[in-house]
Amino acid sequence: MSTVQQPTDVDVPSAGDQGGIGQAVRDYFTRVRGGDVGSLPAVLGLIVLFIFFTLMKPDTFFSIFNFANLLNQSAAIIVLAMGLVFVLLLGEIDLSAGFTAGTAAAVLAVALSSWGMAWPVALIIGLLTGTVIGLIIGLLVARLGIPSFVVTLAMFLALQGVMLLIISEGGTIRLRSDELLAIMNKNMPLWAGWLLWGLVVLGYAYVGWRNIGKRRKAGLKATATSVWAAKVLSLAVMFGVLVYLLNQQRQIIRPGKESCAVDGEPALGCIPVIQGVPWAVLVILVLVVGLTFVLGRTSFGRHIYAVGGNAEAARRAGISVKMIKIYCFMICSTLAAVAGVLIASRDNSVSPTTGGAQTLLFAVGAAVIGGTSLFGGKGKVMDAVIGGLVIAVIANGLPLITQQSGVQFVVTGLVLLVAASVDAISRKRALPG
Repeated sequence: MSTVQQPTDVDVPSAGDQGGIGQAVRDYFTRVRGGDVGSLPAVLGLIVLFIFFTLMKPDTFFSIFNFANLLNQSAAIIVLAMGLVFVLLLGEIDLSAGFTAGTAAAVLAVALSSWGMAWPVALIIGLLTGTVIGLIIGLLVARLGIPSFVVTLAMFLALQGVMLLIISEGGTIRLRSDELLAIMNKNMPLWAGWLLWGLVVLGYAYVGWRNIGKRRKAGLKATATSVWAAKVLSLAVMFGVLVYLLNQQRQIIRPGKESCAVDGEPALGCIPVIQGVPWAVLVILVLVVGLTFVLGRTSFGRHIYAVGGNAEAARRAGISVKMIKIYCFMICSTLAAVAGVLIASRDNSVSPTTGGAQTLLFAVGAAVIGGTSLFGGKGKVMDAVIGGLVIAVIANGLPLITQQSGVQFVVTGLVLLVAASVDAISRKRALPG
């Protein structure tokens, strides 16, 4: 008689646990050679661009003031690109996201100035405006089967008209809310920046350690403890350096003027003290954590990847493909509304051009440059952050070298073309045979 060995609660070692950092590095390069490059090209491009502009303009580009300005410049594009990631994962597109941002901001501004609503209520109305626009787009695409390119192109044109009707051509509406203006124009207290650093590092460490424990108890391959420790240490160092730099005073002090403050506010006869982590960074961090959890830790997120990879196979597996598409367009437009609030906060007003011009193109470029595939089924929320920083570095650094605005578009277009080429080549290498 043979006996069946019962599982125990003892931790089960695996190849990943024994390999450590060296094995993790080898596994990563194996995936890269197999075509899974992820955000590697964008990260390398960001490093190269940063070094290049630093060498060319060390006194202006590589400064604490400009460093904080980069984060504010990229905030709205990053948030808009986060929403587009959800749509691109399905292999769809939303050409109206830029003017969805502008329309939501216009409704918010009208609710504050004309309707006299409190800023929390006005903010909710503005965000719901984006959600409703996304619902309309999703229904037309999923229920009627109209290609997303056609639907969102029509909305791109229609929403421009809506903004002109709300604001009137050539007019502007001031954003009358100190709380909303503070998002892009104020900074966190110094202690709050370090508190945020501690929460992020400890939260990341806890989640990683918890996942390792759960996988080991289930007898599955888990991340090695040394790899987990290296990731936590890297995050602590990088984010710590970021907080330290942003907590430095970065105002421009002219001869005969002094910077001083009383209870965090500039005193009479003094120039404003500018230091601390911008509130926009907190907004982006909250969105990154929340949306990453949705995509990576929920059945809804797995369904999105399944639909983007093979919609027919997902349908046969019992996934409601139509509802997934509707939800993704609603998420995209809602995040576009958040981006509209950030743009309005930075400009202190809303005009018919809010969300227009190159806003959409830069957001799509940010998502694709960061590593999100145009073919669907591959991408992460962090892709939008990395790609948005690449776009911001180009937009910030090139004017310091040349005053010809055409150069910026040429360079950005070439970077986007390279990113799309890398995506296509990596997909070919990943295919069997």
